[in-house]
Amino acid sequence: MVGKSGKTPSPGAGAKRGLAVRLRSARSHSPASQRWLARQLNDPYVAAAKAQGWRSRAAFKLIEMDDRYHLLRKGARVIDLGAAPGGWSQVAVQRGARQVIGLDLLAIDPVPGATFLAGDFNDADMPARLRALLGGPDPAGGADLVLSDMAPNTTGHAATDHIRIVALTELALDFACQVLVPGGAFVAKVFQGGAERQLLEPLKRRFTTVRHAKPAASRKESSELYVVATGFRGAGPAG
Repeated sequence: MVGKSGKTPSPGAGAKRGLAVRLRSARSHSPASQRWLARQLNDPYVAAAKAQGWRSRAAFKLIEMDDRYHLLRKGARVIDLGAAPGGWSQVAVQRGARQVIGLDLLAIDPVPGATFLAGDFNDADMPARLRALLGGPDPAGGADLVLSDMAPNTTGHAATDHIRIVALTELALDFACQVLVPGGAFVAKVFQGGAERQLLEPLKRRFTTVRHAKPAASRKESSELYVVATGFRGAGPAG
């Protein structure tokens, strides 16, 4: 998955030549399924992920954000929330993370170099469990980076779905503040729609720098955005 230059390849002309693949047996699928399948077949990132061995096209989103913001430093300790199917954990391992722990309600096929746990990050004991895995009683124990590509099940109502993902991201932020070491970083998915602004105040209190990112691998028609917060100020009272 790594080219001779040492960098992870991204979709190129070869992948794009596979565009406009026609969907066979369309009558056996609902209109919504037909649209989803056609989009998958004609997506260069889906083809590139398959060719390069990534679990999902979402791997390219983290690759692009890491190339821009240098999130995955060599030797980093990483927690990947909502890790299934494991694409972001794959990227973290390949880019030099010392320890990668993926957490999801779903079972995940093993990724060499990563540890996957089945569970809910909202469980009261989960932050302590993960801190113990990352460093035990050592005061320096904890994560250097918390990733969240989670999204709630959609209802089809844009305003409702937006509010739900912002609420989920707020929970992920609270979790991150319990497990990050000072100087750590937090990356999470949100949707555009206005309510994501309510995240900015707590993020700016806890982190020195907060940005929004729209990776090229994020579909243009999607309202998906990512918040990238770096320079965690520590777990004490927010200033």
